[in-house]
Amino acid sequence: MSDQVELQAKVPSEMYGLRLDQAVAQLFPEYSRSRLQGWIKDGALTVDGEVRRTRDKLAGGEVIRVAAQLEMIEEHGAEEIPLDIIYEDEHILVLNKPAGLVVHPAAGHADGTLLNALLHHCPEIAQVPRAGIVHRLDRDTTGLMVVAKTIPAQTDLVAQLQERSMGREYEAVVHGVMTGGGMVDEPMGRHPRHRQKMAVLGVGKEAVTHYRLLEKFRAHTHIRLKLETGRTHQIRVHMAHINYPLVGDPLYGGRFRLPKGCSHAMQEVLKNFKRQALHAKRLELWHPDTGEAMAWEIDLPEDLQRLLAVLRKDAENYDYEL
Repeated sequence: MSDQVELQAKVPSEMYGLRLDQAVAQLFPEYSRSRLQGWIKDGALTVDGEVRRTRDKLAGGEVIRVAAQLEMIEEHGAEEIPLDIIYEDEHILVLNKPAGLVVHPAAGHADGTLLNALLHHCPEIAQVPRAGIVHRLDRDTTGLMVVAKTIPAQTDLVAQLQERSMGREYEAVVHGVMTGGGMVDEPMGRHPRHRQKMAVLGVGKEAVTHYRLLEKFRAHTHIRLKLETGRTHQIRVHMAHINYPLVGDPLYGGRFRLPKGCSHAMQEVLKNFKRQALHAKRLELWHPDTGEAMAWEIDLPEDLQRLLAVLRKDAENYDYEL
């Protein structure tokens, strides 16, 4: 299935000298620049009835027409998977993702994903690229995500991510006792040998993570993190890089460790915590239609609350014994 797009605009004189792709990005801001460039290359976007190149300059006064089709997602089926929806209107949807839910179909996860759930909950979202998903959380990371329900909303939210005006804060539990907060500013890229992993690389893309202490224990720290950039596995890689890997992280956590003299209850909780102890706690954005500043916070999931309770108990008992 597909949806027909018919657009028309006259190039104003003040756009004299602009490249075609630059001009149409301003004339049709509800569509992403990459989509518009694709229409130019495919001949679906014309200038005075002629196909032009993206870099061609405009003189002003030309008539731009678009006759294109938006392909709907058909290769992925809708599935009735429960969603914990925190907020929803006709433009966006904010949800609390549970651990174990893969965001997008991929090798080994062809179905049972958030995308499949969104197609069932909101069938019209099939007309939006990637079913409106503008950012991801790892399979076993919990917490807040925003999904766009329309193409204009998606274009706006992607721009907020690129401009770093969308705020995302996380909470995590790491191995080791931190002495204070700080920032990790280290570029990241695909690991040169282990392709399923990311790594700090001198030739990687910019990646910046801020962190501050919330609570310290005998051998662990509860921290709050804020992202400037959104690289794959960014928090997990950056924390491991500074030798404070996340509890339970199967890829970057390193050798399993138990604090000396810890209780049986603490041993059991640490041994059975099989996912990275990471939660997307707070989300801030500008509503793509109204421009209103909006923010949400969500409580830690039960497994993280249980982990913190055991760490507190262990710290209290240790202090008492001293």
